[in-house]
Amino acid sequence: MLAKRIIPCLDVKDGRTVKGVNFVDLRDAGDPVELAWQYSQQGADELVFLDITATHEKRKTTIDLVSAVARQINIPFTIGGGINELADAEILLNAGADKISINSAAVRNPKLIDDLAKSFGRQFVVVAVDTRVVNEKNYVHLRGGRDKTDIDTQDWIQEAESRGAGEILLTSMDHDGTKGGFDNSFLKRINSSIHIPLIASGGAGNVQHFLDVFEQTNVDAALAASVFHYGEILIPELKGALRKAGTVVR
Repeated sequence: MLAKRIIPCLDVKDGRTVKGVNFVDLRDAGDPVELAWQYSQQGADELVFLDITATHEKRKTTIDLVSAVARQINIPFTIGGGINELADAEILLNAGADKISINSAAVRNPKLIDDLAKSFGRQFVVVAVDTRVVNEKNYVHLRGGRDKTDIDTQDWIQEAESRGAGEILLTSMDHDGTKGGFDNSFLKRINSSIHIPLIASGGAGNVQHFLDVFEQTNVDAALAASVFHYGEILIPELKGALRKAGTVVR
């Protein structure tokens, strides 16, 4: 059985880590380089670094910041934001990324997934999906959740896998930042429909939520931001609780 992963997420805007609720009302959460180092020391299994306004502002992820974070840590590191072509991914890889995350660009140009997987290997390609329930159905949202599409979330995730995605990062916008728990019923449905790792995101508020998401959905990893950034959950204590409950963690 593969060990479950705990992944802090660094949402970065203007060089600072930020966190909001349902993708809005952002507040400062600290220096991303310093936080990355702290999480590496605490035993995080990976980090995800998302330049959350890069696509909306039509600019590239800040390469200098990526390089600075990469120099500080010794764990795998996924970077996303503003990646629209192979050259963008290559620059990030050279700057220290282990994987890249694509979201809006993949929906606009699905062939980008094929091209990235062919050029770098599917283990390098994480497709991030922001989903929200509209009229009792989950739809893909783009540009940091600003734009609703008519694309069914499950259909899109299955297409992304077929095109070469190595991993799916699924964020429930309805649960994001609420600290009310992950969207376990939907995560379970998605996880049973794909054959690649699924990262759960959106809603972590306490240790029990992590216990629940692994037990109820069997996802490969759980991602959170504010509960880690503000010290509400400490990674060593979280992993201890998961081990005690019988969940295999690193």
